[in-house]
Amino acid sequence: MATPAELGYRMPAEWEPHQATWLSWPHKEESWPGIIDRIWPVYARFVAELARGETVHINVNDAAMADQARFFLAEAGAVGDIRLHEFPTNDAWCRDHGAIFVVRDTPAGRELAATDWEFNAWGGKYPPYDLDNQIPARMAAYLGVPRFCGGMVLEGGSIDVDGNGLLLTSEQCLLNPNRNPHLDRAAIEQRLREMLGVHTILWLGEGIVGDDTDGHIDDLARFVAPGVVVTVVEDDPLDENYHVLQDNLRRLQLMRDAAGRPLTVLTIPMPPPVVFQGQRLPASYANFYIANHAVIVPTFNHPNDQRACAVLQQCFPDRRVVGIEATDVIWGLGSWHCLSQQVPAGLINVG
Repeated sequence: MATPAELGYRMPAEWEPHQATWLSWPHKEESWPGIIDRIWPVYARFVAELARGETVHINVNDAAMADQARFFLAEAGAVGDIRLHEFPTNDAWCRDHGAIFVVRDTPAGRELAATDWEFNAWGGKYPPYDLDNQIPARMAAYLGVPRFCGGMVLEGGSIDVDGNGLLLTSEQCLLNPNRNPHLDRAAIEQRLREMLGVHTILWLGEGIVGDDTDGHIDDLARFVAPGVVVTVVEDDPLDENYHVLQDNLRRLQLMRDAAGRPLTVLTIPMPPPVVFQGQRLPASYANFYIANHAVIVPTFNHPNDQRACAVLQQCFPDRRVVGIEATDVIWGLGSWHCLSQQVPAGLINVG
């Protein structure tokens, strides 16, 4: 069978036009122990902001959860094309368990397809995950688009692309034996090229403290334009993230694209340490989500919120940069990008 790349598909950059964002409603109390009731209102605010500029699909487990979602969405003033689907999940992290979409340009227009990778809850950390692993097929079936099986464990938060052939990831995650112990770096790179239509794989090292995903790229560095990366840095040399982030910064500064050109590397600060019940959480401004009309940034009630948002506003002058308080949300060990998966604009079979 021909691979997506052989058929002309590629993974578009997140800032390219979306026809929708796909989410999974938060319901797993173990992800937010003791505070899940504080998650629903702020999550609904996130949905309300997304719905200003695109359709929003939300997975719910049953009719009762759909009613709960509608209640909080109404409280948040969410209006627009918001569609609830009874596609049961184990948890809310749609970036990692959802389909990763690719597109190709044809004379009839841009065609959409889904890639469906294995999901094992970040190395088997949080079973069960059987329902989450079914979500990509359900998404593809609802949209009526082709589905390609990736053939290895991969989470959406572990990769980022510039839409022009570059893919950024981390060694700590993709080379971790808890994901694909039978595949070496070369085999993983080849699979990414075949499935996502990229040509150059760029590797950072380790992730930030508290990140249970083993170094997801969406807490570290993100493309904001072809060949342009924004990365988080820690200003305090005594902070435990300082050396890891300095190493990643040096790697980025030495990287080249396929044509041998250096990347343009911009920096944003880290928020101060966010600690809950003695545990440092993986708070990072890099976990922003690029929607059609806005860039939604996790904020933490600190002056660095504005510093980070100002840099991102320069990167996206045609979008509003919207900070949404994420201090409670990050107790689940993820934020707005982890919770969302873009569906690129393309020809689909549903209205």
